[in-house]
Amino acid sequence: MAVKPASMPFEKALERLETIVEQLESGTVPLAGAVKLFEEGIALRKRCLYLLKEAEKRVRFLSESAAGTPVEEDAPPGWETEHVDD
Repeated sequence: MAVKPASMPFEKALERLETIVEQLESGTVPLAGAVKLFEEGIALRKRCLYLLKEAEKRVRFLSESAAGTPVEEDAPPGWETEHVDD
């Protein structure tokens, strides 16, 4: 069973998206397959954008906190307890 984009980590989603783009650009995928790949690509794009925005919020919050400047927004939910892969 394929992994759903909504549960993919950023790196895997981006890797799959790049593979889809290569397949579509090759021009060898039949129309029906190309449409399915396009739909999957859109879902992966949304996932990547969401994860990038969440990472940006975390970095902004941590940077402002470390600099001693007032933080205008609440910490992203679970930021202090989430496991982050290095």
